[in-house]
Amino acid sequence: MAYVKKIFNENFLYYASYVIKDRAIPDLEDGLKPVQRRIMHTLFEADDGKYHKVANIVGSCMKYHPHGDASIYSALVVLANKELFIDKQGNFGNLYTGDSASAARYIECRATPLAKDILYNPKITEYVDSYDGRNREPVVFPAKLPVVLLTGAEGIAVGMSTRILPHNPVEVLEAEIACLQGEDFQLYPDFPTGGVIDVEEYDDGQGKVRVRATLDVSDPKRIVVRDLPFGTTTESLIESVEVAARAGRLKIASINDFTTDKVEIEIRLARGEYSQDTIDALYAFTQCEQSISCNLLVIKDSLPTLMRVPEVIRHHAKRLLAVLKAELELQIRELLDEIHARTLERIFIEERVYKAIENKKTQEGVQKAVIDGLAPFALEIKREVTPDDVERLLKIPIRRISLYDIEKARAELERLKAKLKEARYHLAHLTEYGIAFLSGIADKLRPHWARKTKIQSFTKVDAREAARRNIALRYDPATGYLGKAVSSGEFLFDVSPFDKILVMRHTGMYSVVPVPDRLFADKGMQYCAIADKDSISSVIFTVVYRDGKTGYPCIKRCKIEGWIMGKDYQLVPEGGRLLYFTAEPKKTIVVHYEPKARLKTLDARFRVQDYDVKGLKAQGVRLSNRVASSAAAETIPGLFDANGEPPAPTGMPDMPKPSAKAAAKPATKGKAVAGKTKKPAAGGKASTTAAGKTYIESKANTSKPESKLSAPKATAGKPEEKHGGLLERAASKKKPVK
Repeated sequence: MAYVKKIFNENFLYYASYVIKDRAIPDLEDGLKPVQRRIMHTLFEADDGKYHKVANIVGSCMKYHPHGDASIYSALVVLANKELFIDKQGNFGNLYTGDSASAARYIECRATPLAKDILYNPKITEYVDSYDGRNREPVVFPAKLPVVLLTGAEGIAVGMSTRILPHNPVEVLEAEIACLQGEDFQLYPDFPTGGVIDVEEYDDGQGKVRVRATLDVSDPKRIVVRDLPFGTTTESLIESVEVAARAGRLKIASINDFTTDKVEIEIRLARGEYSQDTIDALYAFTQCEQSISCNLLVIKDSLPTLMRVPEVIRHHAKRLLAVLKAELELQIRELLDEIHARTLERIFIEERVYKAIENKKTQEGVQKAVIDGLAPFALEIKREVTPDDVERLLKIPIRRISLYDIEKARAELERLKAKLKEARYHLAHLTEYGIAFLSGIADKLRPHWARKTKIQSFTKVDAREAARRNIALRYDPATGYLGKAVSSGEFLFDVSPFDKILVMRHTGMYSVVPVPDRLFADKGMQYCAIADKDSISSVIFTVVYRDGKTGYPCIKRCKIEGWIMGKDYQLVPEGGRLLYFTAEPKKTIVVHYEPKARLKTLDARFRVQDYDVKGLKAQGVRLSNRVASSAAAETIPGLFDANGEPPAPTGMPDMPKPSAKAAAKPATKGKAVAGKTKKPAAGGKASTTAAGKTYIESKANTSKPESKLSAPKATAGKPEEKHGGLLERAASKKKPVK
């Protein structure tokens, strides 16, 4: 087993290293992945100024790439659609619609002049053997620009990944010029699909950006998408709009795609909907807004390295000078060789040195005669004459000697000397030469590479705030099911897909859950509301329960200010039985006692506002020393005084008096929040709490839940009365206590 583990570790390490270095992550020096580098190398080798079939390029690239042709073809299409290094002809797909390219045998390509200018120079390129040893391929190209920022890159390796956003070529060139001049610079991504970008959370190649589609809302009943967020297509964006419309988050009449070489998606709104009111929903629920994470990971010195955009610019500014220096030094050597050869040729013909070899019989004699003939001109030649130089002179054709133009030769020599002087000047002023080189390329690109993505700061649209509460939440007391997919039962209130709801069961147990499709909540559900912390935390919940040991009635008032999603909580202590529940801050309740010998009074009335609000885990306050059987709300009109408040209970010697502190404390008044009161479910009444949430309040006076929540019958001859904005009924036929 240890041997197998060793083999696994060694092979996995080799595989991981290979994927990181030779497949997924681009190299910092030329910004290309291995497959892209091999494609460009193949194009440079085949370059004759004409287009080549992509199938031929793919086939030739197979000599260097140890994988299949499909990977080469797809990489070539992606690189060609960057429109920087590959000149394409034919159908290479559509960046906007997501249409795929034609087959490799139908499309053609060639290297662009820009690619030759900034990538190709075989004389200073290092080459290695290909995977099979039959050919030679470049290690990296001597790139003069930070290609990794121009094209961008995405790749997933083992344990790491990279996502580099593309930048505008002209802006990259200007940033590199500023770097060479010692000035500050700032670069932001520029996407080929356009759109609007917010760079508030962008950190020089790390962090993330938010991209939005460009929306034309000039027509109040029609929205036209003009630009796409990076990474989306017209098809995916339209699909996201349709999904949002089916979910009820948008109301549209139709959506049409008129995209050709420019994006144009028309969204016609439904009756009663207007463009300005729909924008936020489009950004929140569709692909009209995208968040794109960045991770600038490259191969530097054969190791994966996290970098930032300024570091890449500074690195390539130095690399540009190094490459230009190597090219200038090579050019100077070549010019010196050319001047030396032209000088020898001029002297050899003009001074008729060739006549000295007419009588020579051996090779050594011929060479010596030529060298001796050139000796008087040593100061002009300035370099030792070698046998190779003599051999080159001896190969000059007679025709060329006969037609030799001395003046033309002297002019050519002067031209070469001028170029040599210029090259030496550039070498001595390398930074100025680098800036001039970059400026020349920028001038060529500027007419064709205007910035497409606008930089703008915009407020993030919260999906919860943009969501409409248009999903009906229903509860069926006959089955005990609650949810948006419940078709029977009573309508409670409208919710959005992002809402959470608080559900109180007949046992006093409650929990907070996402809006369910179909949830068994209980046949005696006491309460249901949207669990918004800001509003629900202001609601005072009151429970009257029967103590599990003594049977005495107790009251507990508390607030629910925090919860864990899906966790069950208990308001009633263990062993207790819920008699009555309410979420109103003011209420008079009637507690009914079990009949007992010599007991004349079988009920008592209490005002809930006379008792302190305590913590969730606190014990309740005992209301009396009698065994309770049930409890209900007291809503008989005769109980209310002139101020609309029920009088304090009297004549109850066994009822504990509220504390002075509680009595002195003013009753908490709930805020009046407009809300629709729907038809009450059987056994209770649908109403609106102080927090503006609809709930079901019912009498919980039995240990066994009823199959149907039935409303208490109104007292005979007593009219219904609205109290606190709620329609309440008499809970008992008992006459009020005088």
